[in-house]
Amino acid sequence: MPLRVVGAGLGRTGTHSLQLALQQLLGGPCYHMMEVFGRPDDIPVWQRAVDGELPDWDALFTDYRAAVDWPVAAFWRDLSAHYPDALVLLSERDDADKWWKSAHETIFAISERPIPDDPVFGAQLAMARDMLTTRFTPDWRDPVAAKAAYERHNDEVRATILAERLVVWRPGDAWEPICAALDLPVPDEPFPHVNTTSDFRAMAGLDPPAP
Repeated sequence: MPLRVVGAGLGRTGTHSLQLALQQLLGGPCYHMMEVFGRPDDIPVWQRAVDGELPDWDALFTDYRAAVDWPVAAFWRDLSAHYPDALVLLSERDDADKWWKSAHETIFAISERPIPDDPVFGAQLAMARDMLTTRFTPDWRDPVAAKAAYERHNDEVRATILAERLVVWRPGDAWEPICAALDLPVPDEPFPHVNTTSDFRAMAGLDPPAP
């Protein structure tokens, strides 16, 4: 079954919450960077994609109903073209400063670590770092360059995807815009909100963020 939702939003824009929400709405799994931890065979597939050799998307996303977060968001053009009937979901923060603070304290903090000896996590970290460098900005460690790349990414999605196919979503929007676009009823339960900066740093073994 083809993907019904292609996530174009970068990491740290509520994508883990979106993963849980879309799984509930669509009744099937949603791909996310977290999935790669449990699917080590996907790591070289993404590494080759970062290096310019695109995968068989249908084979990669067999049984998945949606896909969000990095590394998916780095290939939003390819995926939106491959799945022309899919909704394109651009998740974003209120502004680039808030996004940078969250990304800098979480995914970028992990990406700056030395590549570990662990063959699986080491390969995933190397892939993620290469993806940031080649498909986001080589200056992702620099706040000015990273924020500019974040805004450029979002602007390009808006300029490329037809309005009737695009949903721009922020975490405070909860269920309604997604359900309306998918023509699905709004669930009775609250929208899931998970993976805060503190949650991420605790999971990754990082010190608590500075106040």
